[in-house]
Amino acid sequence: MTIKYDVVIGLEVHVQLASKTKIFCGCPTTFGAVPNSQVCQICAGYPGTLPVLNARVFDLGMTAVLAIGGTVAKRVKFDRKNYFYPDLPKGYQISQYDLPLGSGGGVDIIGDDGKPRKINITRLHLEEDAGKLTHDARASFVDLNRAGVPLAEIVSEPEIKSSSEAYAYLTHLKAIVKAAGVSDADMEKGQLRCDANVSIRRSAADPFGTRVEIKNINSFKNVRAALDYEIARQIKAVEAGEAIVQETRQFDAAKGTTHSMRSKEQAHDYRYFPEPDLVPFIVETTEIEAVRSRLPELPAQKRERMMKQYGLTDYDARLLIENSGLVSVFENLAGRIAASQHKNLVNWLIGSVMAYANERAGEVEDMRIEENHIVIPTRPAVEILGIDSGDAGKPIRLSVDGFLEILSLIEKGAVSLKACREEVFPEWVKTGQPPSKIVEAKGLGQISDTGALESACDEVISKNPKSVEDYKAGKENALMFLVGQVMKASKGKANPNLVNELLKKKLK
Repeated sequence: MTIKYDVVIGLEVHVQLASKTKIFCGCPTTFGAVPNSQVCQICAGYPGTLPVLNARVFDLGMTAVLAIGGTVAKRVKFDRKNYFYPDLPKGYQISQYDLPLGSGGGVDIIGDDGKPRKINITRLHLEEDAGKLTHDARASFVDLNRAGVPLAEIVSEPEIKSSSEAYAYLTHLKAIVKAAGVSDADMEKGQLRCDANVSIRRSAADPFGTRVEIKNINSFKNVRAALDYEIARQIKAVEAGEAIVQETRQFDAAKGTTHSMRSKEQAHDYRYFPEPDLVPFIVETTEIEAVRSRLPELPAQKRERMMKQYGLTDYDARLLIENSGLVSVFENLAGRIAASQHKNLVNWLIGSVMAYANERAGEVEDMRIEENHIVIPTRPAVEILGIDSGDAGKPIRLSVDGFLEILSLIEKGAVSLKACREEVFPEWVKTGQPPSKIVEAKGLGQISDTGALESACDEVISKNPKSVEDYKAGKENALMFLVGQVMKASKGKANPNLVNELLKKKLK
């Protein structure tokens, strides 16, 4: 019999700060530049060069601390983290050890039990990135463009209980740093990377098990897959009587497995010591409060406002704020429709619009309203998804008027929700014809004529006496059966809400 295990996960998230230049020199941080074209003597580690802290980076770091609800340290110190790697030209990394820039704070998620809870943050510290290695069959190549790129490392407490909670934590953390203007958090550009620490124990009352680190996971989907595999691997090993080794592992996305890279280093292995070329300094309270005063509306505040302003549920508001593009489009369109349509607007944006965009490699986070169209940029790689290569990189453009007409048709009961999703919407995005014309041409108009529906209800009632008896005896499912029969008789065109009302009235 398999024993249920308690899973303990902590995440270390590296966020590239939105500075145009590196943390300790003036080299640019432009993505996709020619290899080794954004390097100077400082970030290349030439002897005798001196780092200078980028004020913009420090400001962004304080903003990040405050955005996650943390406390900014009054005394700031940098340290050298010593290790050898081919893409680390100095032989050490300038980071922060015992005095991080920020501590405390947290990220609110909905746990696996369906209840909201907070994942606490241990620390946020600033550090420089290393370079990048590229390997092929001939050799390994070093690109130092990333060396010195500014990072904020955000370390969670080991309070995450599953891969799905890890996914929720990362999603909400990303929304926070984007909303605060701290980072664009584009994972495809390496602006947000994650290391996961995972262990298992037989129950929450037991001490933590041996911790295994999974390094540099580059997508939320891969975080979930890597954790699921690693949890299963550890459980299998423990039940077979094998010891879990403290180590660093790497996730192979193609195989869906993790494999060992090296034994896990301890803090003393890095021989941390204070960075002698950067003197410690004091952060004044006035500086911290100045940064706090510039904070924009953050996701938690936005969620509360949207619930009050638009009558959304907590669940719907959370879904929207996870994606800055969706929020922007929703708020733009919500002001053009009745409050009764806000729920349908959420459903259509998160449902059909997102699904259509994802099929075409749409960058949903960058969707916007432009020239009375919902505009969704697409990735150039769209052709690999089976889309006509002529559409590669072309933005998706959906008419706002047409989209709102779909919502209006549903609201008025002119067409069923099912018909809109399965026939009207696909035809509209394909041809651009007005939705009402599509409904007319396809004969999808919904029957809302009370007289016509009453006769259909009477016929269904007379043909199904057993279901009528069951309903009168308190079996609600019997009513659903009768509604289904009317829908069947009308070939799906009857207004189901009206049918439901008529049947209840007739069966009193």
